[in-house]
Amino acid sequence: MFFRTARLCAQTSLIALITASTTGSALAQSAETGNTIALDTVDVTTQPLGAGLNLLVPSPTASRLDLTPLETPASVQIIPGDLARERGQYSVIDAVTQDAAGFSTNAAPGNGGTSLSTRGFSGHGSVMQLYDGTRLYVGAGTVTFPFDTWSAERIEVLRGPASVLYGDGAIGGVVNVVPRKPDPFKSHGEAFLALDSLMTGRFGIDATGPINDRVSYRLDIAGKTSEGWVDRGDNSNLAVSAAVRVQATDNLVLSLSNDYGLQNPQQYFGTPLINGQISRLNKTQNYNVLNAVDRYEDNWTQFKAEWTPTDQLTVRSTFYYLTSNRHWRNAEAYAFQPATGLVARSDYLEILHDQTQAGNRTDATYESQIFGMANQLVVGFDVNRINFTHTNNSPYGGTSTVPLVGFDPGYFLSPVATVPKYHSDTTQYSIFAEDRLVLNEQWSIVGGLRSENPTITRTNLVTGVQEFEKSYSALTGRIGVVFTPITDLAFYASYTSGIDPVSGLITLASANTKFDLTTAEQYEAGVKQSFWGGRGEWTLAVYDITKYDLLARSSASSTVTEQIGQQSSRGIEGTFSLAFHENWRLTANGAVLDAKYDNFITTGGINATGNTPVGVPEQVANVWLTWMFAPSWKTWAGLQYVGATWANEANTYRRPEYYVVNAGIEWSPTKASTVALKVFNLFDETYAVTGSSTNTQWVLGQPLTAELSASVRF
Repeated sequence: MFFRTARLCAQTSLIALITASTTGSALAQSAETGNTIALDTVDVTTQPLGAGLNLLVPSPTASRLDLTPLETPASVQIIPGDLARERGQYSVIDAVTQDAAGFSTNAAPGNGGTSLSTRGFSGHGSVMQLYDGTRLYVGAGTVTFPFDTWSAERIEVLRGPASVLYGDGAIGGVVNVVPRKPDPFKSHGEAFLALDSLMTGRFGIDATGPINDRVSYRLDIAGKTSEGWVDRGDNSNLAVSAAVRVQATDNLVLSLSNDYGLQNPQQYFGTPLINGQISRLNKTQNYNVLNAVDRYEDNWTQFKAEWTPTDQLTVRSTFYYLTSNRHWRNAEAYAFQPATGLVARSDYLEILHDQTQAGNRTDATYESQIFGMANQLVVGFDVNRINFTHTNNSPYGGTSTVPLVGFDPGYFLSPVATVPKYHSDTTQYSIFAEDRLVLNEQWSIVGGLRSENPTITRTNLVTGVQEFEKSYSALTGRIGVVFTPITDLAFYASYTSGIDPVSGLITLASANTKFDLTTAEQYEAGVKQSFWGGRGEWTLAVYDITKYDLLARSSASSTVTEQIGQQSSRGIEGTFSLAFHENWRLTANGAVLDAKYDNFITTGGINATGNTPVGVPEQVANVWLTWMFAPSWKTWAGLQYVGATWANEANTYRRPEYYVVNAGIEWSPTKASTVALKVFNLFDETYAVTGSSTNTQWVLGQPLTAELSASVRF
């Protein structure tokens, strides 16, 4: 009963936080007990700012036991969806990189615009992204859903290896977007409109409520259309989420949801450098072809059941069917030629991904006493079947030259036809267990194990021949201890192991089938505290991660690739949030790390030992200050800092550090309406988000943009 009471209190706090934008009284119901709880009346025009209470909110991302971050021996952070939307963080990537400690972006069209870096590791093979706890397996280094924050209740991040929870591909960390759920008690909703100086129009609609005393629904629709910030930069997206919740019996809850996303991003692959620098002459030029295509279509259908036959036992099961269809047709590489003053274009690539994934995740949680000590145990399994077809025009070719400015972009040219090249079928199953034993009021131990077992079969669609069938088996684990000397202050230490494939699992190449999974281990220690009645909180963590068995060569002259490389990262991360003087809130986070290749001669013969890994900034920080300066007025400003990053393994090309300032002011003329002016990149900083390994082109970030928005709650 101790755990149930603690969770109930934390859930009540979260509900109060989420409903802070509504008026009147609200009712909340505990999923475990069915008890109804009356929450206090909230007035958006006078409600003091809060710190967020993130440390006291259960986080299913970091533990299947629904522990709070304070109870978890790991670095966990929760970003409320309301806060992300208030700040104009319309994309998940913006919310994570501007609010979560230690995260930065490597977003580019080739990875779906969603690649992240944390704790010295980058890319979708090392930083996993989930939607409502479910992962879509990474196809050719690309993930394209989730992308929009409109339907997000919160975004949870877990830093450090998470293979014990989610399998391969999470050595750096995990980002989980938790969507808003149907409200079974009260009908309400919101409508949102915005227009900015880039002629970006946005809209959002949210509606939820009970259909009858047992059935409730939620519908979220968000979309945008924009001219972009480069020539021919037109882009658009649409996200539609629908869910139905059924209280079938007093102890059985069923839910069915479908989430659809369609994206047509800017067909912009970067700006060529002139003498190693960005020039005002061409920084808004788009060197892609006229008939370029970037299109991502994703659909996620999930059916969930939660059964609580007794106060001690809860069984959860999720069935899902996920699809992703992607299409690229672009000239992707550009290099300025000083001798001619022209820009050489190459890498005329056309690629299509057709991917489906069907699976089930089931677990059971049991609460008991062991020699008088409270114990929580969860055991479960997940199974997946992934089908992936890769269509392309390899070997990629096509070249052209155009003037630096004032050119005819021309059309896509390729000497090779675009045809289906290979298909893979991946079958995965795992069994897992996690346990928390409370030794006394101050000490607890949390541990977990997972056995991961995927099998990949790949067929060459040109020849019709099966290339290989490869099976893996790995055991990962986590063990940690938490010490709570006083209420809401916790010290912790943990050891975690993880696994990654040497390349993408479902797109494994024949040449890599002779290699095993890479392995990693992390040692972490830290402290967390919620203080001043929940108005303040802070965390501090130190860690040491080492990744083994990377593909490398024994010497620069060797032509043999072996699994002998090693990479490591050591660092410190901190977060701080404080609501003070009733109308001020300060939040800050930062990370400093030392990431390096310990033993790494690349497969191309470059000795990168001692160098910093590609795309990894060794310092990142964010600071936000919010001021409610009048009963109906609020203003805020945020500073994002990202340190310099190396573009190649030899560490000869470096992208500079950058600072970006965002700000806004918000007026609530009534309790149910809000008007806001937001300014992104206030000082019009020109900065590179990512770039080519040869340092010939950079993908630039969004320039100075002003946006006016209005929302109405009903």
